[in-house]
Amino acid sequence: MNNGILKKIQTQERLAAIVAGLKKKGKKVVLCHGVFDIVHLGHIRHFNQAKKEGDVLIASVTQDQYVKRGPGRPYFSDRLRAETLASLAVTDFVSIVDAPTATEFIRKIRPDIYAKGPDYKVKDKDVTKKIFDEEEAIRAVGGRIFFTDDITFSSSKLINDYLDSYPPRTVKYLKALGKRYSIDDIIAFLEALKNLKVLIVGDTIIDEYYYCTPMGKSSKEHLVANRYESKEMFTGGSLATANNTASVCGQVDLVTILGAKKSCQDFIEAHLSPNVQAKFFFRPDTGTIIKRRYVSKPQNRKLFEICFIEDTDIAKREEEKIIEHLKQVIKDYDLVVVSDYGHGLLTKRVRDLICARARYLALNVQTNSANIGFNLVTKYRRANCVCVDELELRYATHDRFSDLRSHAKKIYQEMSCEHIIATRGSSGSLCYSAKSGFHETPAFASQVIDAIGAGDAFFAFIAPCFAAKMPQEVVSFIGNVVGSLAVQIVCNREPVKMVDLIKFITRLLK
Repeated sequence: MNNGILKKIQTQERLAAIVAGLKKKGKKVVLCHGVFDIVHLGHIRHFNQAKKEGDVLIASVTQDQYVKRGPGRPYFSDRLRAETLASLAVTDFVSIVDAPTATEFIRKIRPDIYAKGPDYKVKDKDVTKKIFDEEEAIRAVGGRIFFTDDITFSSSKLINDYLDSYPPRTVKYLKALGKRYSIDDIIAFLEALKNLKVLIVGDTIIDEYYYCTPMGKSSKEHLVANRYESKEMFTGGSLATANNTASVCGQVDLVTILGAKKSCQDFIEAHLSPNVQAKFFFRPDTGTIIKRRYVSKPQNRKLFEICFIEDTDIAKREEEKIIEHLKQVIKDYDLVVVSDYGHGLLTKRVRDLICARARYLALNVQTNSANIGFNLVTKYRRANCVCVDELELRYATHDRFSDLRSHAKKIYQEMSCEHIIATRGSSGSLCYSAKSGFHETPAFASQVIDAIGAGDAFFAFIAPCFAAKMPQEVVSFIGNVVGSLAVQIVCNREPVKMVDLIKFITRLLK
């Protein structure tokens, strides 16, 4: 990089001082902000038109970690994107913004004009709704917002058409789906989910990550010694399902059980989404389930796991309390979502009550290290929607090798489902209903940071989608988009957000 380009790229703090000095000299400063992943003619015309409104043009780019357009984006790093903009004659200064929007950057550097492209003129179409905050910020510093009006292109479309790494089969699938359903169609489907009243029932799990750094092989034992670095706690199990469901549904209630001896209730309540209302029951004989994983920090590789768990059925006294509560409230919900990890909450009596009284029942019955071969979806006598992974489906049919479609059809018929969907990791998902037949949907993740919690997120989104009677192929698509976003998140550090989902869908279908 030559010195001229290098001098253009400035930190936020340095730019604030530079802008203050320019203003004293009577110069008018214009700011353009964006991702600018692929710089194209639309950007060049945007910059040129914005520059005409003032004397000095600053272009700022969003830092990599805040670009929420799905796996594989941004295509170029923030440093490379900044260097590209600094190479343009029209730009005077460039900066990398350490935030998801330009709001705080505007408040600190205090430009006279904040220029946005014509797509933002109709502010309600901004899925992030951050344009309102940015407009308020520029007005607060005495400036104004300006909308350029020239030819537009899409970086996402250019990447999809010419640079994307998806295999031809996936590209063909996306183009075909995009012809049947527009981006606006799918967003409208998702927006309608806000009207659903949802009840989540399931086991509470606290996930702990103990981050370690390998030191070397022990001189006395056949093991690698690790240095403890830090720990992180996450809300898992039904808590993760509830938080993800709350991203798209307006009212989400949760029925779950904690351990009285070490409940972690304060931590749980602090980490539930604001629109999740929890009803806690307590097992007096134990603590809340904790699954502690020791993680090699450099590679984010899990070394081993310790479970603090009592997974026998809950006692009759607690069972009776839960049954009485469910009898009173279950009729009020459009959708009942069951996240069954086989850890004791969902006894036969509780299951039978839910199957008998739920208006629409969505099931996710998971296999894990504590219940292999015992926690099968077929222990429920019915469901409207069944979500399992491929292995869980094979366990339920006691068949390791036959075609997965035959398994799906068998469980579908046995449980009188409306829909059954099986996740298949990097192979995507397989969905079946008698009305729509089979739909195979590819995966969209280009890399996996952490698979833990991805299944919960997938289920949390597809359950309300099916309850709302969305087309099966749309639900399968949404589920795989959610799963691809979820594997970019460490454990359940945060739910998949509606705005990020819409951004990724927009990127895929443009």
